[in-house]
Amino acid sequence: MCGIIGYVGSENAVPIIVDGLKKLEYRGYDSAGIAVYGRGGFDVVKQEGRLEALEARLAGSPLSGNMGIGHTRWATHGEPSDINSHPHVGSKNKIAVVHNGIIENYKQIKERLEQRGVRFASQTDSEAIAQLAEYYYDGDIMDTVIRVAGRLEGSYALGIMCLDEPDTLIAVKKDNPLIVGVSEHGRFIASDVPAVLKHTNKVYYLNDMEIAVLREGDARFFNFDKEPLEKTPETVTWSLDGAEKGGYPHFMLKEIMEQPKILRDTISSSMTGSNGDIIDGMDAARFGKVVITACGSAYNAGVVAKYVFERLCRISVEVELASEFRYKDAVIDEKTLVILVSQSGETADTIAAMREAKSKGAFTLSIVNVVGSTIAKEADRCLFTAAGPEIAVATTKAFSAQLVILYILAVRFAARLGKVPPGREREMLSEIESLPAKITEILRQVDSIQKYASTCVGYKNIFFIGRNIDYAIALEGSLKLKEISYIHSEAYAGGELKHGTISLIEDETLVVAIANCERLYGKIMSNVEQVISRGAKVLLIGSCLGAEPDGKLYRIILPESGDLFSPSLSVVALQLFSYYVAANKGLDIDKPRNLAKSVTVE
Repeated sequence: MCGIIGYVGSENAVPIIVDGLKKLEYRGYDSAGIAVYGRGGFDVVKQEGRLEALEARLAGSPLSGNMGIGHTRWATHGEPSDINSHPHVGSKNKIAVVHNGIIENYKQIKERLEQRGVRFASQTDSEAIAQLAEYYYDGDIMDTVIRVAGRLEGSYALGIMCLDEPDTLIAVKKDNPLIVGVSEHGRFIASDVPAVLKHTNKVYYLNDMEIAVLREGDARFFNFDKEPLEKTPETVTWSLDGAEKGGYPHFMLKEIMEQPKILRDTISSSMTGSNGDIIDGMDAARFGKVVITACGSAYNAGVVAKYVFERLCRISVEVELASEFRYKDAVIDEKTLVILVSQSGETADTIAAMREAKSKGAFTLSIVNVVGSTIAKEADRCLFTAAGPEIAVATTKAFSAQLVILYILAVRFAARLGKVPPGREREMLSEIESLPAKITEILRQVDSIQKYASTCVGYKNIFFIGRNIDYAIALEGSLKLKEISYIHSEAYAGGELKHGTISLIEDETLVVAIANCERLYGKIMSNVEQVISRGAKVLLIGSCLGAEPDGKLYRIILPESGDLFSPSLSVVALQLFSYYVAANKGLDIDKPRNLAKSVTVE
């Protein structure tokens, strides 16, 4: 879950690497460091805390060199500290390494090397890579990397420099993302595209067990048998503007505001563009069951989709946490459609779930935001969200894009299965196409939502309730709030209140109730009355609101919409509410504590 950036070329590597690390902050980190090949060998500066602290250190001790590697660390082995930060250099000062991933057998490697007199400085698993590389090094750095990789158990993306080869940067990966960028003035490695967009939009995506050997004007690729590989660079269509705040105080707010355009682009692609071609090419009748598996917000999108698929297609749908799916020995076969949802396409648990599903013969369909990602490449078919770079750790626009693709897939499948007539299919697709305009209406309520959110910063617990599909989107509202505001929140099905949950309601508790299902409006309002009678205050969000606001109840009125697609409207109001609660608390919204954008380790 760390960020890696490396450069070799004709320019000073230091500002390039520092800028790249800033573009990777969204991945989550607690410390950072940089190593460059200088006149006297490796110059290393490492610092616990935010990048500003590293920049201050560099200002006091300037570095310079035409090759270097940088890293933002999210602690797994060893506490956050300067010494545990990357890059790690072997005890002979011969090889420097940055690492993303987890080395499961590092203790055995460390113990073996210590028995041979190697002295370790840190508590990390990553230092074992640098020390092992120095132990094996015999003058050929590629041979050394291959030998080291053969000993490592776990996952890794590595950037490696060797003192004897001052013009060569090595990269290798297994089960963690790593790209290679090429520009007129040099070559780059990075964990993600935004880190290099300022310099190039031409990138190579490394596959597992591939080695990149980079020099200023050269990028060569090899397998572990040292056989050359032919790879073609891809052109990234994301703009640099997408990775900049554009005048907004936070990326999260910018990304919330971008949703009307993102949805229009994703809907267009999914109805008549490349996604539409894939959807139209699928034989819905071959599947007896659908399984949706994902993590975090992507899982919540799957819960919403379950209601839509089952109501329209009359087919059994299971939604599984990818971290559980991989271990449960799921009952799936060649008649099962397994849908994998992941913004990054690199979520470790979802990758493992995909491979488990494929091993059992299931057909896999992925919904991802990143072209060239592992899930995009390995799934049988892939649908791409048109969200562009999403920098804030808490997802907003990518989640909304995932929802509309799942809606369209469900509608198309239902029509193909003969469950809805052509006229009704057209009506529903038209409803989906109207969502961007309705979201624009919601975004015009920013001031009133912000004003109400400012009164909510003191709550210690906030509960979200809903019925049917409103409960599904309540899960996402609760997650969004706890991610960025650090307020404890839980989502409950409204009908479960009397089965224990209501014991948690007390004076001045806030309950967020979602009401878009007209046929269940009376039921949810009964729940609202029950919590108000026990001292709670209620924020009511929905399109079918008859209750009048008073001292105990505040309303956010949404545009009218059929309940099947209403989650796309509810979630925008929930995102804005969560954002402004966190903003009024003065929190680091784009980089919430302990969280990472892409969870690439188990």
